[in-house]
Amino acid sequence: MAMGHGPPLVSVEGLTPTHEVPTGLARRRYLSGGTELSDDVRVYWGNRKQGLRGGASWSEIAGHLAAALAQEIGEPVLLTGRSSGGSRALQLAEHRPALVRALVVGAATYRTAGRGRQVGQELARSIRAGDPVGGWARAMTADLPLPARGPMTPLARVMARAMVPDDPTDMLVSMEAEVAYDVGDHLDRITAPTLVIGGANDPLNPADELRQIAARVKDGRAHIYPTWGHRRTCMSAMTIGLTLGF
Repeated sequence: MAMGHGPPLVSVEGLTPTHEVPTGLARRRYLSGGTELSDDVRVYWGNRKQGLRGGASWSEIAGHLAAALAQEIGEPVLLTGRSSGGSRALQLAEHRPALVRALVVGAATYRTAGRGRQVGQELARSIRAGDPVGGWARAMTADLPLPARGPMTPLARVMARAMVPDDPTDMLVSMEAEVAYDVGDHLDRITAPTLVIGGANDPLNPADELRQIAARVKDGRAHIYPTWGHRRTCMSAMTIGLTLGF
């Protein structure tokens, strides 16, 4: 899905229940979010491919997107992603650096470890055990302070119902691949100017690891907001908007 005119900007989607082209209300939400950029760039939204091979690696999943960019766009792109989409953008930039003109990553680091790994594993177990709503509700509140998780759980359960696909197979393959993801030893392969945006209160993506990305790529910088958590960083339009100024 794409809109606008100008140099290509590709926004890599985070973890979604399906990977189909959005329709209806979801499509309108995406397109309205790209309107402010569409006079300056052509905005593309990219997701994982359908029919993932069981046991596919994070590198393989990012490679599918890289192949699509090379075939459909055919020139280096402005690349941005948040959360799981940011991890995939980092993997793509490491795997195919010539495809990336500039990179902006929000609320994502170079590996899945610590609390982030624990949340991903617990969510996958809940889905496989037949409790996807409960699993998603726990994942959605994982970055909140402990006293706030209980009161927010009923709302999280309502929101979680939209994250339950008829067939979760591809989503589970993607989740399990991300749990094993780690490009820490290869960050120096990322040659595009790179901006990493994060929050000091994000328990899933420690600020020191975000700064390490900026220090270890060829041309990087990090901006850590002292009061932001994972959700605030992901919801900020700044994560995409700064791609242009950067």
